[in-house]
Amino acid sequence: MWLFVAFLGALSASGSSAVCPCEQEELCQPVQHQHEFEVFVFDVGGKAWKFYDWSHVTTIATFGKYDAELMCYAHSKGARLVLKGDVPLSDIVDAANRTAWITEKVNLAKSQFMDGINLDIEQSVEELSPEYYALTALVRETTEMFHREIPGSQVSFDVAWSPKCIDGRCYDYKAIADSCDLVFVMSYDEQSQVWGDCIAMANAPVNQTLAAYDQYIGMNIESKKLVMGVPWYGYDYPCLNLSQEGVCTILKVSFRGAPCSDAAGKQIPYRTIMKQINSSMSGRLWDEIQLAPYYNYKDGEGNIHQVWYDDPESISLKAAYVGQRSLRGIGMWNGDLLDYTDDPVARQQSAEMWNALIQKHSDCLL
Repeated sequence: MWLFVAFLGALSASGSSAVCPCEQEELCQPVQHQHEFEVFVFDVGGKAWKFYDWSHVTTIATFGKYDAELMCYAHSKGARLVLKGDVPLSDIVDAANRTAWITEKVNLAKSQFMDGINLDIEQSVEELSPEYYALTALVRETTEMFHREIPGSQVSFDVAWSPKCIDGRCYDYKAIADSCDLVFVMSYDEQSQVWGDCIAMANAPVNQTLAAYDQYIGMNIESKKLVMGVPWYGYDYPCLNLSQEGVCTILKVSFRGAPCSDAAGKQIPYRTIMKQINSSMSGRLWDEIQLAPYYNYKDGEGNIHQVWYDDPESISLKAAYVGQRSLRGIGMWNGDLLDYTDDPVARQQSAEMWNALIQKHSDCLL
């Protein structure tokens, strides 16, 4: 029922012309320019976007409240602003419901002078199920309608860090990639299902991360369709025990069949990590196997924690692969997790995180 109501609302909205909120009328025109290299940023709301490195940004996916000021500014920089798209897959198995949902999103994008949609549908799907085929159809039909109704618009789809049914997401990855403009690979939360020892590990180990891109490309997905996602956050794990070798045993928290998961820890922003590391027990440590930084600290009650995260060094190793394999680009979850205050140390740390995204790619172009 809600889809039908939404459809009627969308038809009504499409009949009215929205008023451009920008000082310059032309900034309400959709961005037509195709960027050869994408720096794809997820924005979760607020005004942190004012401090992004706009010399790099090409697409902003809005996962917070719509901000007309952000739209005007992004367009002034030649960057796209795209909607978030999420819908229960059971609701769009029916083709008419699917069309209604897509129509609603197209008209919302038009009314807000936006440039496309990022489909963030992280639901488990059984291979060859009705939802499996409906998801592929949704991506194809969304792309067709957006391209037709908003010339130059971009449709992207978020996938797990590996195509091997991560968290039960058994999608038709090849067909989905062929059906949209780009695929954003969420190369983080790679410990959502831990099948081995229940210990704290890197959020996105370099070799494991890059091997998954080889798997996607091995499925005959064009490298130019793939945008690498990197985490601007880490995981804080309370240690049940910290061995002499520095191994942190964690609580067994099962997830989708796996005995352990990163749910034993909690996500913390890079800005918090940079403040906390100076007062930690260990300072910054580096794991030569996972190629990731980490540190240990004691909380106020004397409990030991281990924090794994990504920093410019680990991100640069991944960004080098982006250039070597000619991926479409790179991006992060999310753009608001750095420290954008006036503190000079924080400003330098934030600048280094932005630069790590494109540094190796720039080297490859020289």
